[in-house]
Amino acid sequence: MAAPMSGVGKPSVTSFQKKTRSKLISIAGTRPSVQNGQLLVSTGVTSLDYLLGGGLAVGTVLLIEEDRYDSYSRMILKYFLAEGVVCRHELFVAAAQDNPDDILQELPAPILDDIAIHKPAEQPRLSSEPQESLDAMKIAWRYQNLPKVQSALASSCRFGHYYDVSKTMEPEIRQAAKFHRFYVPEHPTQSSPTHSTMPESYSALLKSLQEVIHREGFDLAAPMSNSRNILRIGLHSLGSALWGDDLCCHDNPKNGHSLTTFLYGLRALLRSSLSVAVVTVPSHLIQDRALMGSITRLCDNAIALESFKGSERETNPLYKDYHGLLYVRQIPHLNCLASKLPDHKDLAFKLKRKQFTIERLHLPPDLSETVSRVSRGELSGAAAVASACGSVTSGNKHLDF
Repeated sequence: MAAPMSGVGKPSVTSFQKKTRSKLISIAGTRPSVQNGQLLVSTGVTSLDYLLGGGLAVGTVLLIEEDRYDSYSRMILKYFLAEGVVCRHELFVAAAQDNPDDILQELPAPILDDIAIHKPAEQPRLSSEPQESLDAMKIAWRYQNLPKVQSALASSCRFGHYYDVSKTMEPEIRQAAKFHRFYVPEHPTQSSPTHSTMPESYSALLKSLQEVIHREGFDLAAPMSNSRNILRIGLHSLGSALWGDDLCCHDNPKNGHSLTTFLYGLRALLRSSLSVAVVTVPSHLIQDRALMGSITRLCDNAIALESFKGSERETNPLYKDYHGLLYVRQIPHLNCLASKLPDHKDLAFKLKRKQFTIERLHLPPDLSETVSRVSRGELSGAAAVASACGSVTSGNKHLDF
């Protein structure tokens, strides 16, 4: 006898659920990362975005170890702020030496068309062109199928804008962005308590940042709205004596952990808000390398700039095409087990007439011209010695031992 079918007429129950994508925040000037889904913003330098895995993740800190004269690190900071102005992000600029208003007035002008990346079309070859001129550069057969080395760092899809450093941004574009400032001379230092681990300037800066994040709605705890935006934070030359810090003044600073304590508080604010920060530090003035390592590890991204200005490499013909070297100290591990490291560790930067670019470092393959010149000098010197000794009787130009 068959068992009665008790489920007849009832809808079948299943554990299958349709997989749907999580809702991503859509903000102008951002895009999700293809590696970990993190929301990214552009630094303003396309080659630097490529090194950082596509851009700078929201909620992270980028540390820039300044070059000796603070020329190129300051330029990267201006690129970062200029990208925020073009994308209509809000800005927060803090400095101790220069007025933040002066920094904003020096932002590079955006290139709104594709003139910077436009390449002229190749001209068709004429049929009457001799075959010898086409085959003038022949290399060994074993190297013909190898891919050509590309020195430029660029992604397949464009992210961010291009800027002309020879021009400054128009006031109409600059004034359209919302701007918050923190200038250390305008915040007089008060007598801090003895148990305080930070100078008064760092404490006031953290308090000002916290107020802006909560007041302007960048806090993730605030209710979601359709008008969400990104806060770009630029902190110039932290750790210098102008901030009231003695890291760069003594081998054993009194406030040795003041900057690290500030970075702890800064990361806590950024992790819970739609904010991203770029911090520059004069690392060449900090004597304690272990402390500098702690500062680097407290940041998510870290790069270092070494300028050739004032050094022997400035006149070295090997580096004639570059203005300095760039070192990638740290890449973040966000929502993944391993980060995407750059495929090339020998990096250099150069400032063209209009653009700042980062490229793979390639030295000249041969110095045959220099070598031949030296050898000719040695031969002429040897001939002079031989003629002075009177040992050349057979008319040879070289010494005969």
